[in-house]
Amino acid sequence: MSTPFVVSDPVAAALAENRPIVALESTIISHGLPRPRNHEAAEEFEQILLDAGVTPATVAVLDGVPRIGLDAEGVRRISEEELAKASVRDLPILAAAGASGATTVAATAHLAALAGVRVFATGGLGGVHRGASTTFDESADLSTLSVTPITVVSAGVKSVLDIEATLERLETLSVPVVGYRTKIFPSFWLTASAYELDWSVDSAAQIAAIMKSQDELGHGQGIVVANPIPVAQQWDPAEHDRVLLEALAAADEAGMHGKAVTPFLLDYIVGASGGRSLEVNLDLARNNVRLAAEIATAWSALVSSAPVPSAPVPSAQTSGS
Repeated sequence: MSTPFVVSDPVAAALAENRPIVALESTIISHGLPRPRNHEAAEEFEQILLDAGVTPATVAVLDGVPRIGLDAEGVRRISEEELAKASVRDLPILAAAGASGATTVAATAHLAALAGVRVFATGGLGGVHRGASTTFDESADLSTLSVTPITVVSAGVKSVLDIEATLERLETLSVPVVGYRTKIFPSFWLTASAYELDWSVDSAAQIAAIMKSQDELGHGQGIVVANPIPVAQQWDPAEHDRVLLEALAAADEAGMHGKAVTPFLLDYIVGASGGRSLEVNLDLARNNVRLAAEIATAWSALVSSAPVPSAPVPSAQTSGS
């Protein structure tokens, strides 16, 4: 049987030579940013990786074919065409129909891992939605990471979600969550949430060492690296809280439910913040791409048996949950 996905030549060469690679999702480009800003951002994210000596592997489904690594035309298409938002469950349908789709965190992680890519940078992880105790609304990102060996760098989950419930689900699914130079889980637009983490690391080399240990212990889960946006770049907390409450109230008034809730909230927040939330979104995405480049480089050195900096044991919370 032929391979059901296509790996670009640069990504295939990097895989064959154990050179660093970072996967990038396409939904943030097609659905998360306005045109033409989204095309500029897609090119910028890839350039950040190239400048760091890392091969970018932007993932999307084009004309029914899952692609790990896009050329310039592919990047243009995910920026300009009206694409379906594709999670893991949608992949076989798109393939059978010969249709195109922008991959979510879940679908990107699944396809990248199939190709052998081990590090993935995104903006924010999907999670448990507010009110999920009655709606059972939970992102497929969580269940996918419970069976997918990939390290995802994110700025936490969007504060429109239930952060506490998301962390509980990740624990139940045995998905490790480590804070990068923090013991507090970030809140996407904000540097910190109200929730402590059990584990914190100080270097990319430590994260690569955790990846290696996880492989050796036979775990099939992914790893979530919580990378907070710097305080100087975060959204003003008071404005954030005010706009978030307004957005939640507007969603209730509009009768939003299911998968329509999050896009509604995010669109409302961009408008109500005068675009400030969008700028913070771009800053944190860049920050995550840079850290992912460091992790991929450390991982490449480790699996190639090249010398890497010593990785001290990550520090545990003494008063954590």
